[in-house]
Order: sequence, then structure tokens, then C-alpha cells
Amino acid sequence: MAKKKSGGATPAVVVLEKAAVAHTLHAYEHDPAREDFGTEAVDALGLPAERVFKTLLADVDGALAVAVVPVDRMLDLKALARAVGAKKAAMADVARAERATGYVAGGISPLGQKQRHVTVLDESATAFDVVYVSGGRRGLDIGLAPADLLRLTNGTAAAIARG
Repeated sequence: MAKKKSGGATPAVVVLEKAAVAHTLHAYEHDPAREDFGTEAVDALGLPAERVFKTLLADVDGALAVAVVPVDRMLDLKALARAVGAKKAAMADVARAERATGYVAGGISPLGQKQRHVTVLDESATAFDVVYVSGGRRGLDIGLAPADLLRLTNGTAAAIARG
């Protein structure tokens, strides 16, 4: 018997469903004129900014690493490099990030990426029962426990945000 596919689900949602992880989906109408995707999610969903996290990709000593930080803060590249035992980190080229993850910028989820990357979640997430990350497309966020996010990405938590 063929396995039933989730109709229209993103790879991130499929990962959560396959792992039977408790989560909530939060869809909203993405405004194509907005480029501040994280702030758009906060505004559209009425969530506190410190609980909504953006997914960024960085080039860390030549390899890609995923950094997940609150939308109201910035990624500290030096802290990310330290967290993964690297010498230096720089923001990855958008096209490279999109190719490696299979997602479009502004909709990159830390879950269900085409290739697995070292993932670091800002430690501020661990203060909450639920955090929100991109669901794999602009206009979709997923609420889940930080511990589940770390487990599914084989990630670590570290102080990688500033500001």
C-alpha cells in the first residue's frame, strides 16, 4: 500500500509528522513587498518577537552551518564560529543557501533541508516551552518545543545572538 502523502505539506512539516512531534502550524498571507520576513511573521501572527526565530545560513570555515536566532536579534558570527569549533564565519550567499536547503530565502526552515548541516539554536530558545520557526515557505511558521527542534536537527544550543 502506498504511503499517504501530506497534501501540500512542506518538507519541514513532513519531518515533524513522520517523527510524530507535537507542533502547530501558523499560516498567514505573505506580503511580497516585505523583505523583513521574521518581523512580518511576528506582526501577522501576533507573537512575541523573542519567541519567533529566523533561520540563517553561514559559511563556517568553508562549510555551511545553520543558525537559528530570534527575529529581533542579530547573529553573532564570531559566537557561531566558536560554537561549532571553527575559526571564522560569514553569512552564506543567498543562492547557495537556497540550493543547499531546498527552500527560498525568507522561508528557510531548520527542518527538512535537502542537505543536513550543523545547526545551532540560540540558547534563549530554551527559556520557552514553544518557539516558532519557518515552516518551509514564506507565510508559514511552525510552533514546537525547542528540545524537539534540537533533537530533529541534531543541533546544539549556544549563545549566538546579539543586539
